[in-house]
Amino acid sequence: MSYNIKELPNGIRIVHQEVTHTRLIHCGFILDIGSRDETKEQEGIAHFWEHMAFKGTKKRKAFHILNRLDSVGGELNAYTTKEKICFYSTILKEHFNKAAELLCDITFNSVFPEKQIERERHVILEEMAMYRDSPEDAIQDDFDAQIFENHALGRNILGREETVSSFAQQDFFDFLSTRLDTSRIIFSVVGNISFSKVLKQVEKYLLEIPVKKRLYIRSSFSSYKPTVKTIEKDISQSLCAIGKPSLDLYHENRFKLHLLNNILGGPSMNSRLNLALREKHGYVYSVESTYQSYTDTGFLGIFYGTEPKNANKAKKLVLKEMEKLRTQKLGTMQLHMAKEQAIGQMAMAEENHAALMLVLGKTLLDKGKIDDLDTIFGIIQQTTAEQLQDLANEQLAADEFSYLTYLPK
Repeated sequence: MSYNIKELPNGIRIVHQEVTHTRLIHCGFILDIGSRDETKEQEGIAHFWEHMAFKGTKKRKAFHILNRLDSVGGELNAYTTKEKICFYSTILKEHFNKAAELLCDITFNSVFPEKQIERERHVILEEMAMYRDSPEDAIQDDFDAQIFENHALGRNILGREETVSSFAQQDFFDFLSTRLDTSRIIFSVVGNISFSKVLKQVEKYLLEIPVKKRLYIRSSFSSYKPTVKTIEKDISQSLCAIGKPSLDLYHENRFKLHLLNNILGGPSMNSRLNLALREKHGYVYSVESTYQSYTDTGFLGIFYGTEPKNANKAKKLVLKEMEKLRTQKLGTMQLHMAKEQAIGQMAMAEENHAALMLVLGKTLLDKGKIDDLDTIFGIIQQTTAEQLQDLANEQLAADEFSYLTYLPK
């Protein structure tokens, strides 16, 4: 697949991929601002801003924002992560100009109406309560706080009740004035439209945006000590999390770790953890191993739920599978099948054009270039069993992992 990239004088970059066998266009802004860029007093303000972008701009009220694309069958959405905020849309190709203009408006012209702040504050507090009532979500937040203790990466993206309850209009303007950087913003487009048409319709909005420079320096994460914690909850299952910091976004072995993680506990039913814990012993309904990379560190984690009486047995099986990857080199056929599986999953993911649009933007933002899929496939294909075993010894030592367990009261 070929990509088009253009940088505007204010630093904003446009990335585009044309897909002709669809009537849809997926487009959106990816900004290099996330929850890790908040001070302790600002916890939750990035996510709150994501909500407030839909609540009023210099020329639109909330109803007009929500109705603009819905009325022509389009979708408008947003999300916040620890390092990114994304505002994006899916629309029929004949309405692309509407989507592009609206996305520019909500991203750069929000006015944060005070009445809407009060209304949305209650919505977010309800969202926080909903996550607290979902132990599968809560354990991930608590585990982040445990792994990245005393660091912004460990804070909850939604914030704390006391911070969310305190934000006023000026707090949002102050946050944006020090965090927004036009050289760290991507407008990504994937769909049935040529690059020349994208530029013709988008530049008239983007060129108006003045140059902005970030005045805030993101603090890196470096201090980690393995810890073990147990929390009693009003639940029927024991929920378990095992994890540690891992490779960052720029590490040369990042794609090899993706392959290793896929073998251990990836999304397929034939992962080693699923075969051992579910298929062989019936201890869990689901078990997953996940690898998340950030700009200066990463996270490698395993999550599962089981009956309290089987919690220790399940944990021993997890550690056994980790140890087998450290001590037993993959056979030729095992390695070949693992590579084919990982490559197939990546190829199918590229067929999801909405997800591809976001991936293109995030990759360009983080790396300054697009990772060509054939290049990634080449890295995976050239990975040897010895390299995977070395990586397993580096990443899967049990004494380097932290452990969190939710126990039923």
